[in-house]
Amino acid sequence: MTISAKSTCFHCGLDAPTGINLSVNIDNQQRPMCCVGCQAVAQAIVDAGRADFYQQRDTFSETGQDVVPEFVKQLYAYDHPDIQKQFVVQTGEHDKEASLILEGIVCAACIWLNEQYIAALLGVREVCINYSTHRAIVRWNDSEIKLSQILEAISHIGYKAHPYDAAQQQELFEKERKQSLRRLGLSVALGMQIMVFALALYTGDWWGIEPSIKQILHTSSLALTVPILLFCATPFWQSAWRDIKHRQLGMDVPISLGLIVSFLGSVYSVWKGQGAVYFDSISMFVTFILAVRYFELMARKKTAESTEALLNLRPNMATKITPQGEEAVPVVELKVDDKVLILVGEAVPTDGVIIEGKSRVDESLLTGESRALSKNISDVLVGGSMNLDSPLQMRVTHIGQDTILSTILNLLERAQGEKPKISQLADRIATRFVSVIVFLAIAVGLYYGIYIDGFASTNWIGIVVAVLVVTCPCALSLATPAAMTIAIGRLSQIGLLIRTKQALETLERADYFAFDKTGTLTQGQLQFECVVECQNIEKEQALAIATALEKSSEHPIAQAFLNNPDDIGELMSVAHIENQVGAGLSGEIDGQCWYLGNADYIAKQTGLVLSSKVSELLENNNLQAATIICLANMQKAYAVFILQDKIRTGAKVLIESLQSMGKQIVLLSGDHNISVQLIAKQLGIAKQQVHAELKPEDKLSYLKTLQQQGSIVAMIGDGINDAPVLAGAQVSIAMGNGTQLAATSADMVLLNSDLKQLKQGISIAQKTMRIIRQNLIWALVYNMFAVPLAVMGYVQPWLAAIGMSLSSLFVVLNALRLRRAK
Repeated sequence: MTISAKSTCFHCGLDAPTGINLSVNIDNQQRPMCCVGCQAVAQAIVDAGRADFYQQRDTFSETGQDVVPEFVKQLYAYDHPDIQKQFVVQTGEHDKEASLILEGIVCAACIWLNEQYIAALLGVREVCINYSTHRAIVRWNDSEIKLSQILEAISHIGYKAHPYDAAQQQELFEKERKQSLRRLGLSVALGMQIMVFALALYTGDWWGIEPSIKQILHTSSLALTVPILLFCATPFWQSAWRDIKHRQLGMDVPISLGLIVSFLGSVYSVWKGQGAVYFDSISMFVTFILAVRYFELMARKKTAESTEALLNLRPNMATKITPQGEEAVPVVELKVDDKVLILVGEAVPTDGVIIEGKSRVDESLLTGESRALSKNISDVLVGGSMNLDSPLQMRVTHIGQDTILSTILNLLERAQGEKPKISQLADRIATRFVSVIVFLAIAVGLYYGIYIDGFASTNWIGIVVAVLVVTCPCALSLATPAAMTIAIGRLSQIGLLIRTKQALETLERADYFAFDKTGTLTQGQLQFECVVECQNIEKEQALAIATALEKSSEHPIAQAFLNNPDDIGELMSVAHIENQVGAGLSGEIDGQCWYLGNADYIAKQTGLVLSSKVSELLENNNLQAATIICLANMQKAYAVFILQDKIRTGAKVLIESLQSMGKQIVLLSGDHNISVQLIAKQLGIAKQQVHAELKPEDKLSYLKTLQQQGSIVAMIGDGINDAPVLAGAQVSIAMGNGTQLAATSADMVLLNSDLKQLKQGISIAQKTMRIIRQNLIWALVYNMFAVPLAVMGYVQPWLAAIGMSLSSLFVVLNALRLRRAK
């Protein structure tokens, strides 16, 4: 067919617009193109070495504008603000963050390639990928690069990415499972027949066999091996080719090389009628690898189920209250300030505040808190929790990615995707190890072919295959991510969230545990014991002034004033509020400056010395866990408020457990020395390890002193009020609730009120790092012995296949023990 190239597109035949210069060099001539799509398709054909396609075709091709943009159009939809509300988090003025599913991941090298490639895109701020769930957390600057461009760039390296959806991920898991089973089933069926032929051949070597029968068995084995390589081993070829195209050496490169060398050598032996054949080893190798990867797939699926359980808490529909009545609407259509009805037994659709009703709510799957919590008007409801007793009406406060459930899921996914130092080291070793093994296999092949048996003999093929196969570093790459993902999922079940990649690793090595008192070792739910020492002021007026000063604070002391049942009337207006963290605050009411805080704060601000009076009050009233707050102006002290707190559940068990492990315990508090010492005595903390009346900078200074002495310090405190001290520790744990998740910068957050869960979390961290070390030691020791034996010819290819598969299987099974960790 002759096609005019003067005024029509050389690719599709449509008119080429005038005034634009779109062309592709085909057969040393610049051929015009009608659009960028045709230009891209034609250039891809030329780059692939298939330019002769244009000589052999008998009709014009489909326009590139119809082929390429259809995929791009789907990606452009993800840039729409309304669609992004469901899966994109705004983290800055232009910065956004999204969770994506990656298709085509087969090994740790795929993770490394995607992380390096995506991170190199202009405008991408951060990327971390979870090997177990194949989910990627990507943060980018929307003014520099669009999400559609990131997804399109990922497709250019042979992978497919799309926004995370729980149902879609389950479909992908199921699709991958069925495909893996089909490949594994065929490989087992054909491999068993090949093994029958191999048994006959081995027996014939001992007892004798007719050459014609031997040739028939070899040819039959060859015929059965072909579908194994063409269908069952397809994932290995695809992954290896993708790695080679991008100049990387992933785990499937030595596997593919081993299969190619053994197959070609066996074909040569069959053709020559002499020499060793390895069809049985090929079938066994493919079968074992597929079996291990299927097992790994199911382990990843089970690991992901803990996250999916949280996702399943979120209902699809909600009952919206409108002026016309009640209306069932999709949860995604809810807006802030909408009113929602939650019936008994229904899940709370999103975050909100109760405006009518009283009930108990189950938050166990969210926080690990086993007890149902009583909720009343003005209390916060967390999306995904279950209403147990009575109908509730709620005003929506947060939707989509701003909800507590979404925040928890994002933290979980980020923690599972981030890699601690030991994992990064293992990945670097594995990547270099593949290169070393490939070059070692080439060197071994040349050595045996030139100096030992000669290339005419096929003995060198078996040795090369054994070297490539037995040392595949799958176990080394799986050693850390498998254990870390399972551990983080297990910790989330007990209400302990990981925020940073080094948290588990550092927690396991911590030898000093520093605790705050209020809100950490105690419940932080302060209640008025009494109001004393009122001078020239009524009790109600003193309470009114103190409550007005505290109304903008989130500290437990502020909540005690705000929740005080006494009637103090309408809150006073306060101007020029100044808060000194850990000490007190001041503000101007009706032109008078008032100060509210501990005795040291009052003394510093006003010059009034009250410490002896406070000590006398504590001793005379026999108050064990009291907090003393003073109200004064520049002239005199007007009132002293005594607040009581209770020791938190599990605090004593945790302290005793840490002491039995040989850990050092220190209590750092800003409260009065007598009340802090009394709490410490009840918990069994040594007197010399108790430090009271400390400002935040004093606590931080104490931590730095410990660190300078070589100690690794874990700080447990309030997520917001102890922020500077938490940031100064090597690992920090915040006692918080869901509403504080976004505010705290701690490495870990304990969502429930039971400190025994923290004891369990420390135990899981220790077991996790122990299992990671076991996996790495196993992988290194195995390769240390396997490589020399394979090089010396003592390892047959079939034995190499078994060894490599069992090595990877051991790592996965060892990591799965964490699912039962306590």
